[in-house]
Amino acid sequence: MIKEDEVSQQNEAIYASQDYTRVRYERRVVTDEAWMKDLLRRGAVGVLATQAGDQPFLNTHNYVYDEAGHCIYFHRSPVGRTSANLAHNPRVCYTVFEMGRLYAHPETQNFSVEYRSVVIFGTAERVGQEEAARALQMIVDKYAPRPESGEAGRPLEMPCSETVAVYKIRIEQWSGKKNEFAADRPGAYDYAA
Repeated sequence: MIKEDEVSQQNEAIYASQDYTRVRYERRVVTDEAWMKDLLRRGAVGVLATQAGDQPFLNTHNYVYDEAGHCIYFHRSPVGRTSANLAHNPRVCYTVFEMGRLYAHPETQNFSVEYRSVVIFGTAERVGQEEAARALQMIVDKYAPRPESGEAGRPLEMPCSETVAVYKIRIEQWSGKKNEFAADRPGAYDYAA
């Protein structure tokens, strides 16, 4: 019988030598860049993982994917844990995901959920005022469009750099992953909070 700490050591040895973007279940891998870009464009929130010292930190926020620059923009307060972590260590992991239906099965190990996700590895940097203004306008256009007038979101007055910090994640590596059921799968249902 293998002990838990032996399994942990085996896992560490295996994953320490693999590419960050490797997905364990090959059948769930998505390599279609158009699919990944589409998910990043429509995603509602992103989750940023930073680390300074021994403590990882996650932060959920609004974002925009800039396809031309192949990067993610988000904004923060210049003062706070996320900004402090990024000043210390700009290496980040970032994910955008969507949850679909659940699948209840009498055997617990066969319970499942539909999902689509993109995981990004890269470097975050605080951008200057001109790029920040453009990025913030892109965020407003994404989350507050005015479809009735055919216009994008309202023009933005650029806040001062003491109140808003805009960051860009340069996408260095990414991977897509999905788990989808047949439309008529018995036992599949939508999650209701």
